[in-house]
Amino acid sequence: MIYLIIAAAVFIILLYFIITGQEVFGAEAKGERLRRMQQSQHYKNHQFQNLSETPSLAEGYSMPKVMYDFFFKKKNPLLKPLKNIPSIHTDLKALPRDQDVFVWLGHSSYYIKTDGISLLVDPVLSPYGSPFKFFNKAFNGADIYRPDDIPDLDYLVITHDHYDHLDYPTVKAIKNKVSKVILPLGVGAHLERWGYQPEQLIEEEWGSEVNLKNDLKITFTPARHFSGRKAKRNVTLWTSYVLQTPTRKLFLGGDSGYDTHFKTIGEQYGPFDYAILENGQYNEAWKYIHALPEDVIQASIDINAKNIIPVHSSKFALALHAWNEPLQKVTALGKEKHLNVLTPLIGEPVDLNKKDQQFRTWWED
Repeated sequence: MIYLIIAAAVFIILLYFIITGQEVFGAEAKGERLRRMQQSQHYKNHQFQNLSETPSLAEGYSMPKVMYDFFFKKKNPLLKPLKNIPSIHTDLKALPRDQDVFVWLGHSSYYIKTDGISLLVDPVLSPYGSPFKFFNKAFNGADIYRPDDIPDLDYLVITHDHYDHLDYPTVKAIKNKVSKVILPLGVGAHLERWGYQPEQLIEEEWGSEVNLKNDLKITFTPARHFSGRKAKRNVTLWTSYVLQTPTRKLFLGGDSGYDTHFKTIGEQYGPFDYAILENGQYNEAWKYIHALPEDVIQASIDINAKNIIPVHSSKFALALHAWNEPLQKVTALGKEKHLNVLTPLIGEPVDLNKKDQQFRTWWED
């Protein structure tokens, strides 16, 4: 009997390494990249750390309970939309180069043109947000953009290496359209395995400032989250960004639970003309690593954002709330605080030079 148990354990281990050896899982840092990681003040005990103590689960929750609720608890009937997500397929390639525009592509993916520069952030343009085609499929109507729709890019911007932010099929497919990649420390190992050249990568840690084309500057700023594409967590860094141009200032929030870093960023770099903030796929159980709607509002106040664009919703069901709850809550809470929350359709352009833009409550249709 003991031999059968040993054989089964060996088989499971071998199967794990065979599966995770596929390209989609990326690569681990080594050599000079690993040395840079080890020298970071945010890297301790062989992994990156948040600024504050950040447990995976909030007090009163356990992993067995969370897993039970996720797999066996009766699902919200609106966990997924009952009909297609409404969207507009704007031709990104036809946008004038001198136009300043933001276009949400669904979930946390978005395209920005500003001051003559194009940036694509966290593109997930395959019809699923996982390493496997049969898991975490996109909602109907929310997956209208494909890699072929992406024009040539000055900068591809990655906030962290989770599958719903760093999508192997997309990043591989657009490789020849990308001039430079901006990404947090350690994540470059994945892209190098996928065919990107080391000289293409702008790979830094929190506090680093990088001058870009046309007098733009990007600063790597903290987020409260985690990382990993395999069983081991936090072997790459996660980040938010401050993007400063000659005409405006944007905060690219990435995934983050609420913490004091928002206030610090606001004091050091604010006010912001636009803040693109995660709002969706949340749960009280993991509030330290994914913001609740009320946290999004407080973070917006902390960083002093004139306009807030909520993302991280309306494409995948990664939590147990109704698919449209994030937008319902953040818009209602924003109205109470007299904040300007912009809610374009997927693919609907936001004119970055226009004030007082109005968008309909399309998630209520």
